[in-house]
Formats: sequence, structure tokens, C-alpha cells
Amino acid sequence: MSRPATKTDLIQAAEEQFDKMWKLVDSMTPEERNADFHFGENVKMKEAHWQRDRNIRDILVHLYEWHQLLLNWEKNNKKGLAMPFIPAPYNWKTYGQMNVEFWKKHQSTSYEEAREMLLDSHRKVMELIKNYSNEELFEKKHFSWTGTSNLGSYCVSATSSHYDWAMKKMKAHLKSYRDSQKKG
Repeated sequence: MSRPATKTDLIQAAEEQFDKMWKLVDSMTPEERNADFHFGENVKMKEAHWQRDRNIRDILVHLYEWHQLLLNWEKNNKKGLAMPFIPAPYNWKTYGQMNVEFWKKHQSTSYEEAREMLLDSHRKVMELIKNYSNEELFEKKHFSWTGTSNLGSYCVSATSSHYDWAMKKMKAHLKSYRDSQKKG
């Protein structure tokens, strides 16, 4: 799927990827959903998130927190309270540390709570998207607070692109988990 460049494509991609992600989660047994991730020493999995997120709940709360970033950024900037997408003290070079703080914040959040939080935040993000015109979403520099980018690109990143990331990670977990059960 190519990166959405229109409001219609953005809405369709976000909803389709969100639905696919939930179908994947719902296809898991409770044991698979609650099992800790074990990716071993896979050299292809060097990014920090492979070590940070340790179960499905961690992925769900990560998505939820990035929805919150988008929602708060848009709300504050729309009110005229200029703020960057990544809140201080973080920036685009240090957002990995912010992600670790999100992870720490949710270690007592249950899977069920994470599920409900993400379902609700996705709904709110979709409402946000639907409230903007195609031009407002995809015209570069339409809003001063989007910098050289456009609002739509932030929305794509917080929805369909992030859902793709989540599914890749979930599929890797399922493969690893099921392989270990066969050997078990």
C-alpha cells in the first residue's frame, strides 16, 4: 500500500490497517496475547523497540501514546499555543527516550485497559482527520505549526504507518512464540 496523499486515502488506510491489526490480535489465543516476546539474537531486529516492547499490551499503549501526541499537538496549536509534535524535553533525535518513558508509564496498565484506550484514541484521531479538508491535511505549510510538512503526514505516521509497524512486530512475536511451542 502506498503512503496516503489524500484525505480519502488516509481515512481508508487508517481504518483498513487498524481493522487488520485487530483481526490479528483477535486471532491470538489468550496465551499468545499475554506471552512475553522472545526474539532471540535476530540481527535484523536491532532497533530499540525490539528490546523495549515486551508484549502485545506494550505495543497497544505505544500506539495510544502516539495518538495522544497527535491529538494534543493539534489541539494546542489550533488554539494558538505553539508547541512541537515531540514535547520537551524530547525532540526527533531523542524520541526513543520518550518511548521508553511511555513504556515505563504503562507497566501496570492491563491488556484490557490498553485495548480500550487504543480503541478510544483511534476513534478520536479519526474524528480529528475527518474535521479537516483535503487541502488542510495535505497542502505543505498550510499550517505554520506543521513546519515544512503537512498535517496529513503526521496523521499517516500516527495511524496506518504505525499500525503496519505494530503488525510486523506482532507477527514476529507469533512466529517466535509458535515455533517455541512446537519445540517445547
